[in-house]
Amino acid sequence: MSFPRLSPLIVEDAVSRTLKEDLGDAGDITTNATIPASAQARAVIAARKPGVIAGVDAALAAFRLVDPTINLTVENDDGAAVNADDIVLSIEGPARGVLSAERVALNFLGHLSGAATATAALVRETTGTNAKIVCTRKTTPGLRAFEKYAVRCGGGANHRFGLYDAVMIKDNHIAAAGGIAKALAAARATTGHMAKIEIEVDGLKQLEEALTAGADVVLLDNMSTDDLKRAVALNNGRAVLEASGNVTVKTVRAIAETGVDVISSGWITHSAPSLDLGLDFL
Repeated sequence: MSFPRLSPLIVEDAVSRTLKEDLGDAGDITTNATIPASAQARAVIAARKPGVIAGVDAALAAFRLVDPTINLTVENDDGAAVNADDIVLSIEGPARGVLSAERVALNFLGHLSGAATATAALVRETTGTNAKIVCTRKTTPGLRAFEKYAVRCGGGANHRFGLYDAVMIKDNHIAAAGGIAKALAAARATTGHMAKIEIEVDGLKQLEEALTAGADVVLLDNMSTDDLKRAVALNNGRAVLEASGNVTVKTVRAIAETGVDVISSGWITHSAPSLDLGLDFL
């Protein structure tokens, strides 16, 4: 699996802030009191359940920022599918540094691998269809770039990253603007040619209005699979169709088989359980 890694600047900044939160002004007082400075350790981070790995760069940064003399070997990199007991990282170096970085490394790795694993589960269910699984802006504050990266590690793709990179007209925008046609016309008049314009609809009548007004993308909100099929037929290739709402591992196959282009899920970033990983000394 090939995808661009997160910038080291973004990774180091986030991990550094998280380490400062954990270590505070006094450092790791438990480890410093109980472990001699000269003590060396060998350890591994291993999966305790099957899943898809994401967040390796953040884990590496945690150890290296605490003690750059720690030696780290990546056994299963981002995007790798692992089974229980598979090793993700092998670690060797000063025991104090390993212990002080452990929780931050595991927090990033477990959380992001959980998002990647949840994404991969939806992607598997859509095999053989043209539907693409994408995330939303429902992300943990401060971790959006990481969680959207984890979605890519799981085989999904990204929706817009923020309010700045695409126009997405939702129900409240439509109400405040005075209707679908007015909202789309205003967006078209003020948006640069590089930005796509998407609009949310909740019925076939609204879809026809949006298509007539020239929407690039239409979000079909909480529609039944029967209505999604009708929407695909009505659209006839005029716009990209995105289905959203009630997307689970059990429902996603039926949604994909309606012929929609994109299926968006907030769950894969805001509610996916962390993948159980642990650090054990050898």
